[in-house]
Amino acid sequence: DTSLAEVNSFSPSMPISPSSMIKKYKFEDEPELRDLFITVDDPESHITAIETFITYRVVSKTSRGEFDSSEYEVRRRYQDFLWLKSKLEEAHPTLIIPPLPEKFIMKGMVERFSDEFIETRRKALHKFLNRIADHPTLTFNEDFKIFLTAQAWELSSHKKQGPSLLSRMGQTVRAVASSVRGGVKNRPEVFTEMNDYMETFSQKINILDKIAHRIYKEEREYFNEMKEYGPIHTLWSASEEDIADSLKGVASCIDKCCKATEKRMAGLSENLLPILHEYVLYTEILM
Repeated sequence: DTSLAEVNSFSPSMPISPSSMIKKYKFEDEPELRDLFITVDDPESHITAIETFITYRVVSKTSRGEFDSSEYEVRRRYQDFLWLKSKLEEAHPTLIIPPLPEKFIMKGMVERFSDEFIETRRKALHKFLNRIADHPTLTFNEDFKIFLTAQAWELSSHKKQGPSLLSRMGQTVRAVASSVRGGVKNRPEVFTEMNDYMETFSQKINILDKIAHRIYKEEREYFNEMKEYGPIHTLWSASEEDIADSLKGVASCIDKCCKATEKRMAGLSENLLPILHEYVLYTEILM
């Protein structure tokens, strides 16, 4: 067995990397062979009389014996991912369940059904499922298997079933945990250190998240203004022969700035904003 004493050297000033923590808990002779691969792609819009929503194709390939086939292809909407997350939380109240992208992660900046929003969400959903697949316990959850394999009507039927014994036990554990939270006497010092570290980290990462969103919003406003000014200078040059070349030069310069700003915005929205916000969600889970 892996000794828990080895991981009690937590220090708020020295963050422990996820990979090093995983290595400490893994058995030395445990094979690191992946037997489940998941892809989330092909977003598709659905318009009904009641609502408009997006579904994503979820393709799973596996060599596990508990699966009836080696490959599955199903379509899932965001609500199905929410259901899976809630079932995992019920069944495993002591584990850290990977976060899902929030319903409106970039509210006020990106349209809900824009290509940018859909692609950002697709990446996050892909990451969510693969994190579960790579987890030594969550990957064998029965609801996770059903999510990957069941057709839409089968999943809908399964959702209507009452909570299982494990789910009810999970709810009880969470209720007990919340009732004693903050009132535990003589809590080991390591927990106090972790709590202090997480509170500080949470405050700072939330500030960074807000600043990054504000920068993105200002960049978008700047970009929209430049898109208007460029063509204006081009039209102006047609009626001012004496300064036509200068006006065209300004228009060309604005166009270059516009393209550079668009590229920088893409970097923010794809590589920075989702990652920062994911840290925010993880701090909430850890707390």
